[in-house]
Amino acid sequence: MTAQLIDGNALSRTLRAEVATRAAALKARGVVPGLAVVLVGENPASQVYVRNKVKACEDNGLHSVLEKYPAELSEADLLARVEALNKDPAIHGILVQLPLPAHIDAQKVIEAIAPPKDVDGFHVASAGALMTGMPGFWPCTPYGCMKMLESIGYELRGRHAVVIGRSNIVGKPMALMLLAKNATVTICHSATRDLGAITRQADVVVAAVGKRNVLTADMVKPGAVVIDVGMNRNDEGKLCGDVDFAGVREVAGWITPVPGGVGPMTITMLLVNTIESAERAAEAT
Repeated sequence: MTAQLIDGNALSRTLRAEVATRAAALKARGVVPGLAVVLVGENPASQVYVRNKVKACEDNGLHSVLEKYPAELSEADLLARVEALNKDPAIHGILVQLPLPAHIDAQKVIEAIAPPKDVDGFHVASAGALMTGMPGFWPCTPYGCMKMLESIGYELRGRHAVVIGRSNIVGKPMALMLLAKNATVTICHSATRDLGAITRQADVVVAAVGKRNVLTADMVKPGAVVIDVGMNRNDEGKLCGDVDFAGVREVAGWITPVPGGVGPMTITMLLVNTIESAERAAEAT
């Protein structure tokens, strides 16, 4: 068996076209969806991510504001800028690019963002909404993973899903989203004993630890769906995920590639959350 690929690029194009249609409908009502992206410092990876986010907005009918600040910016000044964006009716989503310089408390900055504009889904109010099944914004990467499962018509009810990783950005919210779809969920992490014994029971495996080859072919149940969230570099310097793709592909039923899998979906779901925020704001006026 050779697994079928879940093409994140193709799914992203479809979802972004839907975003553009929704943005046009809002503009017809006099509302231009707006996303503010705040970058502090000169982190090269962050600069690339931010550039891609801004371009995705512009390509799909959203207004984007990029604010760049030197690494020396004080925490107080950043918090004041976030508060100003909270009050700006032209801005529907606020994204402060992480990581922030060491002298700034990232959690304090995240909590300063008004929950209705928290399109990254990192605010404690967003996390609470996800846990309790209330309306809120879902973190973009696990939200994208759910859309990928949905795109192949995969029924999660009663299935065993294993999430490798417990971060607040991917692992924990991923587990809650799978649980909300009535999957039976196991969370594994660095202290898990005999990881393979658990993953071999899984109908769905989501690998999200940032470690190469954490999931190999002998750890996968034949026909399972494997979602690879990892972003690593191999010995040749090429982008790769957490999954031994070549080996696992011969066992799994479905698999996401790296690149071209989960990566494009993360920015796409940011656009989806931003358009959702703009629609909510439009309805409230």
